[in-house]
Amino acid sequence: MTVQHSAGLAPAGTAAELDLQSAALLRSLGTRLRQMRKLKGFSRRSLSERSGVSPRYLAKIEAGDGNISIGLLIKLAAALEQPIEHFLMADAMFHTDLPHVSQLYARADASVRARVLQVLDPERMGLQKAQRLCLVGLRGAGKSTLGARVAKVFGAPFIELNREIEKNAGMALGEIIALYGQEGYRQLEADTLTGIIEGHSRAIVAVAGGIVSEEGSFYHVLSRFHTVWLKASASEHMERVRAQGDVRPMQDNPQAMIQLRQILRSREALYTQSDHVLDTSGKSVEQSQMELSQLIEGCQILNSHAG
Repeated sequence: MTVQHSAGLAPAGTAAELDLQSAALLRSLGTRLRQMRKLKGFSRRSLSERSGVSPRYLAKIEAGDGNISIGLLIKLAAALEQPIEHFLMADAMFHTDLPHVSQLYARADASVRARVLQVLDPERMGLQKAQRLCLVGLRGAGKSTLGARVAKVFGAPFIELNREIEKNAGMALGEIIALYGQEGYRQLEADTLTGIIEGHSRAIVAVAGGIVSEEGSFYHVLSRFHTVWLKASASEHMERVRAQGDVRPMQDNPQAMIQLRQILRSREALYTQSDHVLDTSGKSVEQSQMELSQLIEGCQILNSHAG
């Protein structure tokens, strides 16, 4: 007679195999617990006091003899300030430095995390960035002018993030901030950026200069776009804004240039996290456009032209 197994029943012999796997997992978990405890500089007694698990039972667990419950494992993980999955992952995926590196990564800012991923998994990061280019920099850097010109050359959509925010909200930026405050604007900025990422695999996007100060949004920029910092001196930033007919930066504010230099200095470390830097200081729009186009072609950021 043929025996058929239903989907929920294990075939003969599997129970013994699972027992062996369980024993191996408990030994691995015990070894990992001991390693993490020593890395923290904890004795069994101090870990016992922190976790509420007795020293005698801790010794059994570290020896691979303790059939630990999920509840106790959660307590130990919390006491060691480690994610519970670090205790359960396969040995081939675990390294003694992993808990420390994981903590450093969790505490790092957006730009550092994006850089780490770029170094460790450049192929995946490249796929995530697709053919999206983001121009960052202070107001007056030339993001809108150069972005629109280069997008036309490469047959790619050009999107100004702030204009997209206004379109989605149905009101001007000033009204958005007056109604929802800076926090509300930042949420709209994050949501709009996510929408662009999901809706465009090929585009050139210009973002506001202050996005680098918003960790979550800047992480998305760095991890989902090829980025170029359009760099210029503070005086050129100011002159370009005034040349566009906007005298507000200088109006009734003799300290405007000092403030602009301070902003540029405070954000410089963030802007340098971009994949590329294009210095537009002392250059014409045409020259900067040519250099940006050469950068895009050389790095194969926008591989194909629109038909």
